[in-house]
Amino acid sequence: MQKLKYDGYRFQVKTFGIAFLTGSLLVTGCSMNRSLTQKEAEPKKPLVAALEKAEAKAQDRETDELDALEEEFISTVSLDSTDESSDKSESIKLIDAEGNLYPTPLEPIQAPAVGDQAVLAGGMTLDQLEAIALENNPAIQELAATTQKAAGFREQVTTRPNPTVGYQAQQLADRGTDQHLAFVEREFVTGNKLELNNRVLNATLAAQLQELEAQRFRVRTDIQIRFYQALALQRQLDLIREFSEVAEKGVDFAQQRMEAGEGTRVDILQSKILLNEVQLTRRQTQARLSAVWREIAALSGVPEMEYSRLEGTLPSESGIVDWEGLASNIVTASPEYAAAHDRISRAYAALERQEVQPIPNMTAQLGAGVDYGTNSGMLNLQIGVPLPISNKNLGNIDAANAEICRAQMEALRIKNSIEERLAVVSKEYDTATAAIDLYSNDILPSAKESLDLANQAYQAGEVGFVQILLARKTFFDTNLKYVDAQAQLAGAQSKIDGFVLTGGLNSVRDDSGDSSLRDQTFSQQ
Repeated sequence: MQKLKYDGYRFQVKTFGIAFLTGSLLVTGCSMNRSLTQKEAEPKKPLVAALEKAEAKAQDRETDELDALEEEFISTVSLDSTDESSDKSESIKLIDAEGNLYPTPLEPIQAPAVGDQAVLAGGMTLDQLEAIALENNPAIQELAATTQKAAGFREQVTTRPNPTVGYQAQQLADRGTDQHLAFVEREFVTGNKLELNNRVLNATLAAQLQELEAQRFRVRTDIQIRFYQALALQRQLDLIREFSEVAEKGVDFAQQRMEAGEGTRVDILQSKILLNEVQLTRRQTQARLSAVWREIAALSGVPEMEYSRLEGTLPSESGIVDWEGLASNIVTASPEYAAAHDRISRAYAALERQEVQPIPNMTAQLGAGVDYGTNSGMLNLQIGVPLPISNKNLGNIDAANAEICRAQMEALRIKNSIEERLAVVSKEYDTATAAIDLYSNDILPSAKESLDLANQAYQAGEVGFVQILLARKTFFDTNLKYVDAQAQLAGAQSKIDGFVLTGGLNSVRDDSGDSSLRDQTFSQQ
């Protein structure tokens, strides 16, 4: 009798040992997929590159005292050519389910080509403003967070299910015949659903990374446009300041001539009108400069940033552009268009994922326990699968096919939008180029020669004082218009270098997806 009891206990221990080993395999074993999401060997890189801290405030520079001006207006400024180096943006790599690398982000934009013009000494540079904006612009930070969301969802939809452990007791009221059972339950995913989940969210993450890169271009382009606008306004204020002193001396000279009996009241009035017009132009230019600086501060994400004189150059010449070839190159390299193609890839991956959804997962349960009624151990094994009879996921498959069509049309819309925006930029570029060419080669030299001849004629007594004022006013206006053309050309070049992406503070696209594919994977419905 004791031997039989010992054999019974030995049988129970052996049964529990087999159950424990099998349960461990259920808990730690892999699913029925060929392979699950591969973990990147390299540590994750931050989504937004750390930027060097730009100086918070540029040193203030006082304007040097102007030399004493003669009666005629000072000629045009001398020009010195400089080169600006382009910065390099951070390369972000994305690994898909098969370990293939997505293309690295595009090269950063370059500053517009500069002509032969003196660089303003001391002040805030374009690179400093760009660094501040890329670090603090809220739209960039929002898209960076959106990209992190997409990365989190990608990780979530590829995780395997948790096992279920439990305890079951039967016939507890019937003493001596009660049964006790411990079990482990596990769902095995079929059809490579987890791998396909990864592909869908991987394409989503790739699209969001491209959207983030596009937003960086938008901010840079907007900063560049405002920078060159402010630079042009600074240059115009310098010209206005110079001509204002000439106009003030003209009023004094007209009064002296009238007191000497050589001039008339008309000469005084005309000289005062000219001075008032110059003063009005200065006030309007200062107001425009103040407004542009507030735009720069808002785009930079630092609204309280104090004004600092800018340092840079304006373009004075440009080449002929092949607009058709440029349009093709911009479309090919644009991060905006690349994001649209990533969304097409996501749509195809989603279709493949929905097609395998009807393949049922398998749920297995293994239990081991003891039956005190027979004084022996027992094992329990259950396997179940849902039958795809009523729900074959046809609706989701149709929706996935429609999403492919929608994503393709969206890519076509973006392509046409890029070409349309480039057409507008080509008008700005070509008109500015024509103006700069005509002003630098014909109008400005003619205005300067006309002023010189008017001075000579006045000294010879051939023309009156009013003609001198008109010649000076013409020379002044042509210089201001020339600077306007330079700013327009710089802005157009900035848009070209930035893939015609503008709107650094516009609402951004949150297309980070969600974790619903995981719920669909394990609901089987």
